[in-house]
Amino acid sequence: MASKHNTVLVVGGEGEKCRTVAQSYGFKDVVTPGDIIKANAATTPFRKLTPEELKNSKERDFSDVVIEAIFVFADSRDWAGDLQIIIDLAMSKGGRVGTLSETFDEGPPIYFSHNDVVWSAAHENVRLGMGALRGIVEYTFKEVTKGKTLTTHAFGKPQISTFEFATRLLKRWRKNEHNLNSPPNTVYFVGDTPESDIRGTNRFNERAENDWYSILVKTGVYQDGTEPAYKPRVTVDTVLDAVNHGIEREMNRRKQRKLTLTNMPTLSLDDGKMNDVHILSPAIERELELEA
Repeated sequence: MASKHNTVLVVGGEGEKCRTVAQSYGFKDVVTPGDIIKANAATTPFRKLTPEELKNSKERDFSDVVIEAIFVFADSRDWAGDLQIIIDLAMSKGGRVGTLSETFDEGPPIYFSHNDVVWSAAHENVRLGMGALRGIVEYTFKEVTKGKTLTTHAFGKPQISTFEFATRLLKRWRKNEHNLNSPPNTVYFVGDTPESDIRGTNRFNERAENDWYSILVKTGVYQDGTEPAYKPRVTVDTVLDAVNHGIEREMNRRKQRKLTLTNMPTLSLDDGKMNDVHILSPAIERELELEA
């Protein structure tokens, strides 16, 4: 993305954190909503920048700036203001601030880093998340443009690309740390949201070369006693219980493999020929080496 888009708008998070993160990803020209408000305070009539925001926001002339993409990196701290700016750019002529397209199909692409509509916080009920903002953006665009459809993009769970990325990282780590050229036989994925965590894990497991084992915990969005829309392999109380479940399951599987190896026929020679030969797979051989 950083090589594809030069000037981008980054939304969400506290202060300048998301700008810093975007720059660390390689984006060369990062704009924040604060920059746009600083250039034109009338952009958001009900939001005024604090002295600190005014100091940190960049002063620039947007008359010749083209926003090539919009990234919502983290949950918005000002839904109304951020919504206004996103809609302005979605309706703009090619991402130019302050312009208005006649066709409403010239705006920059919009990406959300996840699609969770709700999440669990300190409140007794779930709180609205980035997925809710995404829905509001698409709905508002359709209302303002009298029926035009805005297609946005979401990364994160339950999108398959997120699990593919995690698999690549696991492969790289195993290669670098243990000289193993394959993903782990089982990946235990722990989550508290059936609609994203469990849904994504189960979907990816259908196509993965290894086993992705979904575990639902009761400490988040999922409410104990209800029927989850997407069923996990197992449901436990806490993350610690999930870890213990995975350890216990792996220990039982290891015991079973050792029992199988113990009961294997012994190697014998008969007239120079080997009978009852048992060939182990490279994965089992490597595991036995690590255990030794």
